[in-house]
Amino acid sequence: MAPEELTQAIGELKCSDENLLVDLSSNEDAAVYKIDDDKALVQSVDIITPVVDDPYYYGQIAAANSLSDIFAMGGEVLTAMNVVGFDGCHHDKSVLKEILFGAKSKLDECGGVLAGGHTIETPEMLYGLSVTGIVHPNKIYKNSTAKIGDVIVLTKPLGLGVLTTALKADMIDENLVRYITSLLAQLNYKSSKIMIDFNVSACTDVTGFGFLGHLYEMVRDDISFIVQRDNVPIIDGALEMADMGIIPAGTYNNKSYLNDKVNFLSEDEKDILLFDAQTSGGLLIAVSQNDANKLVNVLKENGYERSSIVAEVVPRNEYPITIR
Repeated sequence: MAPEELTQAIGELKCSDENLLVDLSSNEDAAVYKIDDDKALVQSVDIITPVVDDPYYYGQIAAANSLSDIFAMGGEVLTAMNVVGFDGCHHDKSVLKEILFGAKSKLDECGGVLAGGHTIETPEMLYGLSVTGIVHPNKIYKNSTAKIGDVIVLTKPLGLGVLTTALKADMIDENLVRYITSLLAQLNYKSSKIMIDFNVSACTDVTGFGFLGHLYEMVRDDISFIVQRDNVPIIDGALEMADMGIIPAGTYNNKSYLNDKVNFLSEDEKDILLFDAQTSGGLLIAVSQNDANKLVNVLKENGYERSSIVAEVVPRNEYPITIR
């Protein structure tokens, strides 16, 4: 379901609680509930099917994907609960153990506590986390508060959707498998901590709606985005797979939904990857132009080697997003 359709469908469920600072009626990454003047809870839940064969790495990736919403809001992870759909007909319980240990390693990495969870029997493997974090009520990073004149920094390269689809078909070599596995399992924790030292106005993460889908979620009536196509980092090998038609259905869905919202000033073969449905993608950070290069340099020094300035926030024009 497209972001706007989802918002409309659940809008009638909105609660009128003054302490609910971010609720399900928006396209934000997580819900935020105010406890007092200094503390608010950040809550999110996400699950995915396996994207790699190794259960330990699958657990790491699913955890990184679930935790990312907390980091995108500027929060610190407190606790997490396992959400498991286990295919016991085709997998031994040792597989589940490896998944859970992989996830716990990522919680340990960001200081979170695994507090419990729930498991059901399903015909397909599912795993993720229900996560609770904490944030200052006045220091929440929303996805809808970018300022005109800011630029957008992307912290991870695109192509993960295409390449994980190719991985399932055994079409990529072991070196590339290891690389994309490390990218998928890389937490957005450090990048979230880094950005608080810079003049950042908005943030979100790149997941199922792809780079352009999540960038569109950052659009308001008074702003548009100009994307510099050549600056958008792409994983080596992703374009080759896309050219062969190894493209997930979600990517085509994203393209269809955004067709009238994005203006391509010219065509390029890698444009399909701008719509690519990601798992555990990077952050999109709106930051002042004066701080942008410094932010990118620090991100690269801390393991986000493909971080790049990819777009500019401008006054609203005919299209929400223009690709140059």
